[in-house]
Amino acid sequence: MAESVCRTLRDGGLEGEHAPALTIKDSIASPFGFDVFCHVLTQLSSFILAGKSQSRGLVLVAFCRSPSFYADLLKSKGIDVNSSNKCRVRILDCYTDPLGWKFRLMGVGNLRDLSCEASSTGILCKDVKDTNKLYSSIIELGKGLVAEAKSRFSVAIDSVDQMLRHASMSSVAGLFSNLRSHGQVSNVFWLLHSDLHEVRVTASLEYMSSMVASVEPLQQLTNGQRDDSDKASLTEQNLKKGKFHVRFKRRNGRVRVMLEEFHIEQSGISFKSASSEEVTNQGLLPKVQFSLQLSEKEQIDRSNVVLPFEHQGNGKPIQIYDGRNSLMEGKHETTSVSAGNSETNEGSGGGEIIYYRDSDDEMPDSDEDPDDDLDI
Repeated sequence: MAESVCRTLRDGGLEGEHAPALTIKDSIASPFGFDVFCHVLTQLSSFILAGKSQSRGLVLVAFCRSPSFYADLLKSKGIDVNSSNKCRVRILDCYTDPLGWKFRLMGVGNLRDLSCEASSTGILCKDVKDTNKLYSSIIELGKGLVAEAKSRFSVAIDSVDQMLRHASMSSVAGLFSNLRSHGQVSNVFWLLHSDLHEVRVTASLEYMSSMVASVEPLQQLTNGQRDDSDKASLTEQNLKKGKFHVRFKRRNGRVRVMLEEFHIEQSGISFKSASSEEVTNQGLLPKVQFSLQLSEKEQIDRSNVVLPFEHQGNGKPIQIYDGRNSLMEGKHETTSVSAGNSETNEGSGGGEIIYYRDSDDEMPDSDEDPDDDLDI
């Protein structure tokens, strides 16, 4: 399923549509969102380098890690950020000097020049509060990666939390919306620690996303139900593996839910299919205390119900008037019905109304009144 997320980002969006957006969120119960982010980053970069992606380059906005960290990470996957010929990745450095304080101290000679260090691995950003300038810097870097005007590029943001420290939610949401609607942006994905924000913030970011990937613990800890040894064992399990829960929003408005398990290893993060029982429990239908379908016995009993408004034939085949009988046949039917009524009246002293269903009528349901549409 993690591969499905990467393929969706790889394929990008159609002409005239918003670019696909992925929110990766975790919590303190399972703090492995950054591992998932790095996995998606390296996979998408490999697709771009191999020419298998809609995007022709990637702009990485680094808030929580230095550009050198990402350079080493990508180099371990065979992608050299410092190579001018093959490099398809540019890093916007919002980590080294996000507010420009170090740049001001350089003016009085207290710090060495940071521009040389940043220029080798990325472009230095000294004012992350201004989301308009941040947006312009991302677009300029992306256009510098792709030579053609119609070529597209990807955007990765490693920490929405750091952005929300310096800018309002409306400004950050506007930045994401502008990126998704830009004609040259193929896809956008970002990382969020959900337990650091209010519910409305997380809900807003999920609403803007076409995919939401949640990193959850494999076993939930409950207070007062387990002793300390059980809690320690569950905590140890949650530090090595967990659940990867993804919601895909399709173009037709439907939502597809998928579930996988992930394992944290020395070489990185790996994914495997979850058990069928866990996948069933993750369904969208709410759990109810009654059955939503009829049993075989209930279906038989329902078919044997005699509807009071329909002639059952009294053992004879049910007659359906199709509007094509001749006049003589109609007279014969009228005569036979009248004779039957006379016999009934003589025998019981009562009357009988026989209903012949028209061929255009639908089969009435058990709870349907055939006269409910009459204005009487």
